[in-house]
Amino acid sequence: MENLIARFNLAPHPEGGFFREIYRSDQQVWSGTASSDRAAATHIYFLLPRGQVSRFHRVIHDEIWHIYQGDPLRLIQFDGIRVKETCIGTGCPDFTTVVPAGTWQAAASTGTSTLAGCTVAPGFDFTDFSFLADHPADLSKFKEIGSGLDSFL
Repeated sequence: MENLIARFNLAPHPEGGFFREIYRSDQQVWSGTASSDRAAATHIYFLLPRGQVSRFHRVIHDEIWHIYQGDPLRLIQFDGIRVKETCIGTGCPDFTTVVPAGTWQAAASTGTSTLAGCTVAPGFDFTDFSFLADHPADLSKFKEIGSGLDSFL
């Protein structure tokens, strides 16, 4: 895992794991959701080692997860009503999945580590990012139905 961090020059991510933005479109598009211009698309490498999780968070635009190497990824989504779990990677139904805009999401490697890519369109901006733990009403709804998932908060 240390070799992947060095090879791709990854840094700690606030939600857990390690990342580096590898693409930000020069083209700007209007985001009605953000009420501002955003890059047309962005893409990061995202590494989740064993023992770390991507804490429940959301972005305001669609996010596409792609698995590149390592163990399958456990991806958990909460849309405010129900919790959905998806496995992506080797041995899973697919190597990619989409998290719809505004959906709470969390993830963990099912083994030693998972190297993924995340594409957001319109592009990611940290002002469009928030943690579930910082939204009391949504957190309360989640705790009513998300039993056994406290390690992702």
